[in-house]
Amino acid sequence: MKTTAFCPISNKKIDEHVARLNGAFTLLFLAVFIVTGSIIPIFFLFGDFALRSGRFSRFSPLAYLSRKIAQSVSLKPLLINAGPKIFAARIGLVFNLLIILSYLAGLYNPALVFTGIFGVCALLESAVGYCVACQVYPYVYKLTGHFKVQKVKI
Repeated sequence: MKTTAFCPISNKKIDEHVARLNGAFTLLFLAVFIVTGSIIPIFFLFGDFALRSGRFSRFSPLAYLSRKIAQSVSLKPLLINAGPKIFAARIGLVFNLLIILSYLAGLYNPALVFTGIFGVCALLESAVGYCVACQVYPYVYKLTGHFKVQKVKI
C-alpha cells in the first residue's frame, strides 16, 4: 500500500465534494460533445478550466454550481489542499485545447480519443475521488522541475 504521495501544495483549500461534482459536470459536457458533435461544450469547458487553473477559480460557473448543489443537499465541506486540483485543472485545460485543435483541424478521431481519455479522468474523479493528474505530477515535475512539492503522508 502506498503511504506517501508527491503532490503540488497550495496555501488554498477546496471542498472535495465540489471537486467531485466538477468532475461529474465535466463528464456531462464531454458526453454532450460526443453525442451532438458540437464543439460548444468544449469551448465552455476550456473557459471554465482556464478560470479554475489560475487565480480566478471563484468565477468558475461549474465550481459555483457545484458549491450550490453541495450546500443544497447539506454536504458538510471536506476541505483538502487545492494544489493537486489546480494542477489537475491545468491538465484539463491542456486536454480541452487538444480537443479543440483536433476538432478545428478536422481530426475528429483524435478529438474523440482525447475526449475519451479526459472523460475517464473526470469519471474517476467524480465517482471515486481518484485524481489521475496527481499520479502524473511526479513525471511532470521531473521533466520541468518548476513546481513546488512536498511529500505528504496519506
